[in-house]
This record gives sequence, structure tokens and C-alpha cells, in this order.
Amino acid sequence: MTSIGDRARDLASQAFGWDRLRNGQEDAIEALAAGRDTLCVMPTAYGKSGIYQIAGMLEPGPTVVVSPLIALQFDQMEGLENAPDAPEAVAVNSAQSRSRNEDAFRTLAVGESEFVFLAPEQLGKPEVVDELRAVGVSLFVVDEAHCVSAWGHDFRPDYLRLGEVIEQLGHPTTLALTATGAPPVRDEIVERLRFRDPLVLTRGFDRPNLRLGVTRHESEDAKRAAVIEQVGAETAPGLVYVATRRAAEEYAAALAKQGLRAAAYHAGLPAKERTRVHEEFLDDGLDVVAATSAFGMGIDKPDVRFVVHAAVTESLDSYYQEIGRAGRDGEPATVHLHYRPEDLGLRRFFVARHPDADLVRRIVDTLRSADGPVRNADLARTLEESPRKVSGLLGLLHDAVVVDRSGSGNTLSPRFAGSGDEAALRAKEQADLRERIDESRIEMMRGYAETRGCRRQYLLGYFGEPLDEPCGNCDTCAAGLSEATEAIDGDPYPVQTRVRHAEWGEGIVMSAEDDRITVFFDSEGYKVLARELIAEERLLETI
Repeated sequence: MTSIGDRARDLASQAFGWDRLRNGQEDAIEALAAGRDTLCVMPTAYGKSGIYQIAGMLEPGPTVVVSPLIALQFDQMEGLENAPDAPEAVAVNSAQSRSRNEDAFRTLAVGESEFVFLAPEQLGKPEVVDELRAVGVSLFVVDEAHCVSAWGHDFRPDYLRLGEVIEQLGHPTTLALTATGAPPVRDEIVERLRFRDPLVLTRGFDRPNLRLGVTRHESEDAKRAAVIEQVGAETAPGLVYVATRRAAEEYAAALAKQGLRAAAYHAGLPAKERTRVHEEFLDDGLDVVAATSAFGMGIDKPDVRFVVHAAVTESLDSYYQEIGRAGRDGEPATVHLHYRPEDLGLRRFFVARHPDADLVRRIVDTLRSADGPVRNADLARTLEESPRKVSGLLGLLHDAVVVDRSGSGNTLSPRFAGSGDEAALRAKEQADLRERIDESRIEMMRGYAETRGCRRQYLLGYFGEPLDEPCGNCDTCAAGLSEATEAIDGDPYPVQTRVRHAEWGEGIVMSAEDDRITVFFDSEGYKVLARELIAEERLLETI
């Protein structure tokens, strides 16, 4: 009898023309074929899409792929269309006519299509969930799964309903994919998607072809001049990441004056202009794009030779995701952060959370006075508030156990019996928890920028992946500042150990060095503790 692995390799060769599958791909495909929910945390260009493409073909019934951007959906469909003998794929989204979306469901129902790509917002429509339930989904795929996590760097409220939708569909085997995710983010993905007997696969966060570097500046003018000078000297094409829309415009203009084919990209641009910049960059029509984090998902360009940050990001999660756009072809590439400690203040402003207490009270009152569950869109309309504002606050209230999501996750019921003021207090406590954790992530970003040790060791340690020796391919290693960390025999706090602190509660050891360890505490975030102080004060106990 042919094994799953043999069948998978045959499909990879016949349908896609691949010489082989990577070991992580095979492990995931075999787990999915056995009906096991799987989370894959794998670096960019590792072949995550190949997992669902092969796994989907191994099982009868269609495969649903939830993808956050329409452009990304079409890129994924194009990849299937260009394969030698891959099955048909369709999309359901707001950019298509109603008749085209209806035709997509028809082809699924009669077995003409194997894959359907859609955005999470589509799953807020009961009729879409009904159509999918009727065709009998065999594999449910969540791409860019870090969007599920409230602690993730790209959290999207629309992803919160996916766990409900999976249950509505009879809990088909589920695959979650992301290129980034520290252990706390992984844990939340598994929880929110309601995985059963989950397999969590991680494959090397290290990108050895990326040369890491940081330059510290005393003034904004000095930093700006250094960024422009470096970009002018680098081999194109590349990206410059900035914190604000204004900065994107200013850097693009300054770089254009240097004779570079430069453009700005941010969420404030018209959709047509964003599409133009995206396509020109992919088609080698631009040397550099100065962008906010809005320029990210779907940038599948293998020959990006540099990613320069003109400002710190809010976390190492987002920094890793953005630098991951460099050197996808495996060739050497430069990633460099231009850093001012004062820039951290802007990031703290961005992560500050102050829930609208009056709106919380009105939400609770509206849900209690309703005859039954209320749809998100109807709630926003009744309150005369933007759907985005209400949706973001509902995620907070759900985590604070104030409201329940039901059905497809798009209808709401009150869950909390207390007063509106008490509900507002719960929401504030939940917001404070998230803010503490976000603050700790900013401090880890500071640590990366200011470390005098190997930057790659620091970065990988954040993701719980130890690197025994300095990398030799970062600025601190080049300057001779990095030193090898000797393993501690009988270390009481090795990486991934669960520990408890009297004040901060339970946590997990993320990285361990000679003189300190870094712990992620569930209710406080990241803390760096000196080993000497831990021993003297008996600060930690293992669980």
C-alpha cells in the first residue's frame, strides 16, 4: 500500500513539477492526512503554500484558504494556475461580481474546483458559511495566522470569528500558516482556532543570508541623512520602512532627488495608486519603496537586496516579518535599523489602549435590550459608530468575557450580568493587560537595537530558538564584540521551561544566557532577569 509520504511526493512531482518536499512540508502533510490540526511556523520562501496544495489534493472535498488580502489571494491562485497539472482554484471576494462569486460556489459544489480563496470578512456572512457547509469542506487553511492573535503584530478582528466558523463547518482538519510567531503567539493561534490534538511545527527562524545591523543616531536629521546615504549605496531593489505616512512621502521624495526610482506606499493612498506601486516594484520598475507596514503581505519578490528601517517597529515579531522580505532568493541581502531611543515613544503612543467607556456601556445596553443575538453590522449601525471601531472593541469585550460570539462569529449576545460601568472596567483591565504586554515587546525591540552581543542570537532567542555561537554576519560580530555563550550544565531554567514568579505569575523561558534569562509572563509580557538576582531572591520556581 502506498504511503501518504509517497503519494505526496508523487503529487508534488506530477502536479507542480517539484523535485522534492522539505521535511517540514512532509511532516505537516502527513499530520493533516491523519486528520490532525496543524500549525506551521516556517520562514518566508520555505514552501508553506505547498503544504495545503498537496494536502488538499490528497483528500476528497474542497479546501478553503482564508487569506487577508485580495491581492494575495490572486497571487496564490496564479501560483496554482501556473503549475503543470494543479487542480482548479476560485476566489470569493468583494472585488468580484455577485454572479462570479455564485459561479465559484457552483464549481465547488460539482467538484470542478478544489481550492477556494476568500478573506475572513466573507465568513461573516451566514450565506457564505452555509455554502461552504453544503459542499463539505475537507481542509480549512488560515494563512497569515498571526492575524488571529491579539498579541500578534498584525492582529485583525475579522480573524476572531474563524474558530466559530471552523465549528460551524463541522471542524474540518485545520491548517494554520505563518512566517513569524513567538511561542505566546503560537499558543493563542491554537486556542483561538480551537485546535484539537494540535501539531505545532516550527522550522528555523534563522535567515543566515541576511546581514543584520543597527546604527544609533542622536538626532532625526542625522538619521534621515544616514538612511538616504545608505539606500543610495545599496544594490536595488529594496525597501525603506517608516513609522508614518508623512515619513513615507518625505523619504520617497528625498530618494527620488538622489536619482533613484522611488515611490511611497501607505494606507492613505488611493487603491489604484497602491496597486500601481505594488506592481511596478514587482516588475522591477522601482528601485526602492518607502513604506509603512501597510506594504507587506503579498510582496513575493525574491530579489529584494535590502530592507532598511528608518524607525523601530513595535515588536521583534513585526521587525522579523518585514526584514523577511529581503533575500528570498537565498542570496546575500542587507537589513539595517536606524535607531533613535526617542522613536520608542512614538511606538508607545501607537500601542496605548484606552477603550471608550461610554461605548462599552452602550454596547452592553443594546445587546441586553435586543430580543436575540445581534449582528456586528447592525450593532454598529444602531450605535452610529464605525464598524471598524465597534469590531475592535468587541474583540476586547470578548476576551474580557463581556460578550459572546455565536453562529459564524458575526452575531453577539451579552455574557456579563454586571452593570455597564462594571463591563467598562473589565474592558479597561483587558486593555491594560494587552498594553503591558505590548510595552514589554517594545522593550525587547530596544534590547535588540542596543545589544552589544550577537544580534542574530538575540533575535532568534526572542522566538525561542537558541543559537549556540555568534553568527559572524551582523555588525556586532564584525566589530568583534560578540562572544560565544557557554552552555550551563544542569541549567535550572532552559529554554521553554515553565516558571512561576510571585508577582508576575506564570511564564515561559524564551532565551537563556550566561548571566540572564528572558521570560514571557502570561499577564506581564517579556521580562529580563539576572541569574544572580534569581538565585539570591529565589524569584522563580519551575512548574
